[in-house]
Amino acid sequence: MFSVTVKDHIMIAHSLPDPYFGPAQNMHGATYVVEASFKSPSLNEQNVVIDIGEATDILKDTLKELAYQNLDEFPQFKGILTTTEFLAKYIHGQIKSALKEDLILKVELLESHVASAAYEA
Repeated sequence: MFSVTVKDHIMIAHSLPDPYFGPAQNMHGATYVVEASFKSPSLNEQNVVIDIGEATDILKDTLKELAYQNLDEFPQFKGILTTTEFLAKYIHGQIKSALKEDLILKVELLESHVASAAYEA
């Protein structure tokens, strides 16, 4: 399996209004390093999985919508706990819809140097 991984970051604000999340029930900020890994069992005619510049642009364009925003104010997230896992899947879907190729995609959000969450399909 071949892969190409690109990275960017976003800063967001949100709350997780459920007792399960303790103090994170309150409004707080998060800075995520976002890694998008594009995977394929074979290379294309140009001997790449995806052009790194294209992958970088797709990730940057996808994250632009979320950067420096309060996710609690997004209509599409109303009533949804915007956990790191949920955001990984959401970003995955946005990137997948922008891809021209049918690639396996993994999106990982790193919350810190000790914790991350990912979605792959």
